[in-house]
Amino acid sequence: MARTADIAERRPHYRRLLAGGVDRFFQPRRTTCPWCTSERLRHRLRSRDHVQNKPGGFVLDECRDCGHIFQNPQLTAEGLDFYYGDFYDGLGEETTAKMFAGRGSTKRFRHSARALRTHARPRRWLDVGTSHGHFCATAKEELPDTEFDGLDMGESVELAVQEGRIATAYRGQLIELAQELAGRYDTVSMFHYLEHTVMPRSELAAARTALRPGGHLLIEVPNPESPLGRLFRGRWMPWFQPQHLHFVPIGNLCRELERIGFTIVSAHRGGNQHIPVDLACATWFWVARALPKEDAPWLARRPGKAAVAARWAVALTALPLVLAAYGLDLLLAPVVRRTPLSNAYRVIARLGPTNAADLQGN
Repeated sequence: MARTADIAERRPHYRRLLAGGVDRFFQPRRTTCPWCTSERLRHRLRSRDHVQNKPGGFVLDECRDCGHIFQNPQLTAEGLDFYYGDFYDGLGEETTAKMFAGRGSTKRFRHSARALRTHARPRRWLDVGTSHGHFCATAKEELPDTEFDGLDMGESVELAVQEGRIATAYRGQLIELAQELAGRYDTVSMFHYLEHTVMPRSELAAARTALRPGGHLLIEVPNPESPLGRLFRGRWMPWFQPQHLHFVPIGNLCRELERIGFTIVSAHRGGNQHIPVDLACATWFWVARALPKEDAPWLARRPGKAAVAARWAVALTALPLVLAAYGLDLLLAPVVRRTPLSNAYRVIARLGPTNAADLQGN
């Protein structure tokens, strides 16, 4: 009942936002690649919001020259606010927090911390896009002498301090706070953050500013070269429209990091950064097309009792199929992690020339 009341309270706000349609939430369509400026673009796929089911359609284009994939037309600042609303905060805050605190996420966080520990034992670590700070809490168990700080746009980063998961919270954008943080950190991490940013190159430069010489940058992002992205098209979870704006192939990312003064000490697809949800999410997104809409504040009115009952009936009928798909995801994960099918990749780069410890770690 509390959720129903929250939805009803938010409905007038969304009604005002949607009064003029969603066209104003998009910038003009680009005719050049935002990564290499090539004009040789091709349409990659069209998608909808499969997670929140907010209105609107989204297009991803691909550069024929460098392979960069990007949302085109891209959301404006107002559009980002609209589509992010009630996902990481508000109505969706509790669900999102539970997702990051789950056993699967904790296991990945632990492996990520260990991957960095192979190359360094940082004194101060800044986690960019930290949300509720769950990575920092897990990494602290692997690196007890490291002080972890977090940066994010929403109030979740301040809650992370209150919960004791991070020492210091920075609320805002890295590219705006970089000079304030200049040379302060031994490690900066970006876990599934870069794909959300409007200007990924500027984010990399800002991370460089925040690092001390010899410091390490740890990045994990979706792998846009995975064949599963073509197989499942808009229902491939890592495309995650409309929140994911840019998909940088691993080669492009490594070359850019080297250009701005980093040395790549580890770069590979697969491994423990693969998230085994491809089949389950694609199956659920397919099933969800047949479901009556769930109540949400961006709907004009609350669904009736018949629609709610029908949704539950179809969802329960499809549940064994979704669970079977998830079981297959887990069963195949050890194999997928060793192949180009992996849906994520990790890069660790050192600011400055490679040192002996890095060579030994590889």
